[in-house]
Order: sequence, then structure tokens, then C-alpha cells
Amino acid sequence: MPELPEVETMCRGLRFLAGRRLLSIGSCRCAARPIRIVPALPRIGRKLKGRRLHRVWRLGKSVVFDFGSAGRLVYEPRMTGLVLRADPPGRSHLRVRLEFQGTPSADVWIWDRRGLSTLRWVDDNEWQHDLARRKLGPDALAVSARELEERLAGSSMAIKVALMDQKKIAGIGNLYAAEILHLARIDPRRTCRSLEKSEWRRLRNSMGRILREAIHYEGSTLGDGTYRNSLNEPGSYQSRHRVYGRAGEPCPRCRGPVIERIVQNQRSTFFCPVCQR
Repeated sequence: MPELPEVETMCRGLRFLAGRRLLSIGSCRCAARPIRIVPALPRIGRKLKGRRLHRVWRLGKSVVFDFGSAGRLVYEPRMTGLVLRADPPGRSHLRVRLEFQGTPSADVWIWDRRGLSTLRWVDDNEWQHDLARRKLGPDALAVSARELEERLAGSSMAIKVALMDQKKIAGIGNLYAAEILHLARIDPRRTCRSLEKSEWRRLRNSMGRILREAIHYEGSTLGDGTYRNSLNEPGSYQSRHRVYGRAGEPCPRCRGPVIERIVQNQRSTFFCPVCQR
């Protein structure tokens, strides 16, 4: 589930590690499906042990541990992965432990209940090639209205589906796409090519507002309780959702007919049939 706000919140909780050296990295005993680690963890340890961490930052929906010339450790949480510096939701699904020098305690844990996440070390020479291979679109917090229109306006895809395409715009998933479109008053079923210039501007403004609001409230922890911030605390933005997960409830803006749920590209979409005509 982690999208841009959740991953940004994870990174924000780990930025105190900048300047510290990695003392060790090792796997945790886990009987569940293993996460994908490339290359093998002992090799990553040989490459990074003793190296100084320059910074922790977000690339789309990934957490990047940047070791400068020693390369980058890239963690993609996917649906159920977390990066923590406090006790995890359950120790049986711990996957990797990173120990950094210094006090207070600088252990970082990678946790994943379902084993869908990936951890990759990419050396400095391969980094640019890796970025080109992934072909991530511009970050959703940095893209301009003009660039958003240029990248999407010619598409026959539904606007909700297009917003979730990481090759077009990086960082937005199912939850925040629904929230953004409600705030922008755009029907999620409309094709990209049907939007007018004023609607692209409105959409870009809504993206910035929703994503920054969600970061402020440290993301959304849904009913399964999976997402936690780096201190193993839940986010609080779920209490401010306008439409996501609120099918059958009145729209918080127009107070009109109830919010509807439909399925697009095998994912649930929530919208108001009045506000988003």
C-alpha cells in the first residue's frame, strides 16, 4: 500500500542516519516467503560495511540509502513492506537488519508481512542505467501542470488509471489518485484526452495539496494496520480521506448522494457522482 506520502514519511524518519557508517547488514530468520534481495546479502555487506551513509531519500515509491561512490541500497516496499527504527508490528516478519554507528540506537529493520518487497544494491556506474531501465516519470510533487498535460493529454486511458502509471508520473497509487481526483472535481472514468487545460491546472494543484497534506499527517494506515511510520506508529491521514473507502457515505463537499465504488483496472475507485460529473 505505501505510496508517495508513506514512503516520504519513512525516509523522513531515517534522515538522522546521514553521516553514520554502516556497521553490519544481515538477514533475519523468517519462515514466510522471502523478499527479493539483489545481489545476495553477504555481497551487499562486503560492498557497504564501513561505508558512510550520505543521505536517505525517496525515489517515486522507493527508499534510497545513498552511500555515494559505494552505491545505493534501494528498497521498494510494494504492498506490505516497511522500514523501521523501532519495534516492528511483529518480529516473525522481520527480513533485514542494518546496524549503523552512533547513539541513540541506530538499528534499522526491514519488515514485510507478505514478502512482496525488494532490496537492491546498485553501484555508482549502474545507477544511471538502472534509472533509464525503470523509466520513472517525473515525481508527483515536482511535476508542473504543463508537464502533466504534455505527458498524459494524448492518452485514451482513464485519468485515474493514468495517474497510477509510474512511467508517466511517479509516486501516486490507488488511494491518493482517488483523493486527488475528488478534490479536482474530475470523474475518474474520463479519458485523459477529454480534459481541458483548466482541468489540468486544477488537477496539478490538487496533487500538491493532497500529497503534502498526507505527508503532514504521516500517511494513511488502513484497516489492516500494515502501514506504520519508521517509529512503528500509524499514520493519521485516513481520518481525513474524502472518498477513499467511504462508499455509501455522503460526499463531504456537496453532502449529496452517497459516494460510489467502481472497479478500474482491477482496483477499487471511489468518487462522488455529483462533484465529479
